[in-house]
Amino acid sequence: MLLNIVHWLADPNLQWILMGSLVLGLGSGVIGSFAFLRKQSLLGDALAHAALPGICIAFMLSGVKSIGLFIIGALVSGMLATFGISVITRYSRIKQDAALGIILSTFFGIGIVMMTKIQHSGNGNQSGLDKYLFGQAASMMLEDVYLMGAVSLLLLIMCALLFKEFKLVSFDPGFARGMGLKVAMLEQLMLFMTVVAVVIGIQAVGVVLIAALLITPAVAARYWTDTLGLMVILAGLFGALSGVTGALLSSTLTNLPTGPVTVLAATSLFAVSVLFAPNRGLIAKWIRRWRNRSSVRNSVQLASVHHSDKVLERGME
Repeated sequence: MLLNIVHWLADPNLQWILMGSLVLGLGSGVIGSFAFLRKQSLLGDALAHAALPGICIAFMLSGVKSIGLFIIGALVSGMLATFGISVITRYSRIKQDAALGIILSTFFGIGIVMMTKIQHSGNGNQSGLDKYLFGQAASMMLEDVYLMGAVSLLLLIMCALLFKEFKLVSFDPGFARGMGLKVAMLEQLMLFMTVVAVVIGIQAVGVVLIAALLITPAVAARYWTDTLGLMVILAGLFGALSGVTGALLSSTLTNLPTGPVTVLAATSLFAVSVLFAPNRGLIAKWIRRWRNRSSVRNSVQLASVHHSDKVLERGME
């Protein structure tokens, strides 16, 4: 078994895929941290589903499977979805969560109809297009990995350069506005970065499950620290580990989609965090509760002994 693993890791194609998944998970975890803090966890899911019509339209217009064209189509579709959400929430009494559900289901339904039409069109290039639903890392080409890595690194650099601004906007937009920051522009920039992170991860993780790679590592990291900087770093590391695990298993095992395996890896990290995190974990809370109960019990016993001693002294007087 060990020799097989070493042989797999020595494969240049697998090395490219692992590197692309690692950088993708790292970027998704970092971007997802700000979405989680701004209580927009469902936004990534809506944008991922909204990207499917853009992918289908790009394929119908070009007739080839090009991740570059798919990214352009998905970006346009994702930005239209965010515009639709903004219009619904601004000009109606519908709240954002309901608007997200409407846009998600509508765009995804359109995308499924288009994909079904493509699959019955007889175009030989459509083979494998359905992999964008659940992801398939093994289908990535070297050019795809380069593009994913470059875009992910660009997102990380932007987060590092604008970390203080994003921090203020995420925690207290009113204070940020009072300091002279262009809050609306920063919010739109974070939204655009979320769209980009979703789009570049679709081929590896899939439309259905890319949101989990954005949010689950961030939620897991929140259990380990109260510091935003450390949380962002941990979220990136958890996302990278989840992406590598999903890519490795899907590339080495037959007919195993990347998305579900990546989500299960991220969920496992979340479960470990929930149980074993030093301050917020369930085990740590149970230990503190047990210590508090023991302390209260000892205090009651000491008070009882002290009271008995006083009663005895009064009796002797």
